[in-house]
Amino acid sequence: MMLSGCDIATDLKICLANYDELEHGKAIIALMEEYALHPFGGGEPLADRCRSELVPTLRAFPGAFSILAYRGERAVGLVNCFSGFSTFLCKPLINIHDVIVSESARGLGVCTAMLDFLAKEAKAKGCCKLTLEVLQKNYTAQAAYRKTGFKPYALDEEFGQAEFWQRYL
Repeated sequence: MMLSGCDIATDLKICLANYDELEHGKAIIALMEEYALHPFGGGEPLADRCRSELVPTLRAFPGAFSILAYRGERAVGLVNCFSGFSTFLCKPLINIHDVIVSESARGLGVCTAMLDFLAKEAKAKGCCKLTLEVLQKNYTAQAAYRKTGFKPYALDEEFGQAEFWQRYL
């Protein structure tokens, strides 16, 4: 699924990352590193293998795409996404895997601008929804997501909210 061009909101430029463009690749790695070092990102630096292979692997992975936000020449935000499919709605969806706003740009509307860009493009492509996971105690991120229309997922309130589980292989 290809998304189009760029949007300019205030002094922000939001665009689809081009994995073949060296500067975009550097921005993706720098923002991922900043996120990885934060406690909500695990508090550890990216592995050398991830630093060298992430962008080429994203380029080759079907349905992967990233959105970058710039203030001037500096990348200040990143959203990594993967195309998916809703079996209940029989339509494509987009799963947001990472949302990163550089600490220096927090509170400036970067997250809102990136997620609004993504929602507009996803709707134009016939997607039925955007999905994401958020840590239970990451209240700042939860507030930002709620501001753009996200809410916890519950098919039926009687059965509770969905939980994100994992199994390492």
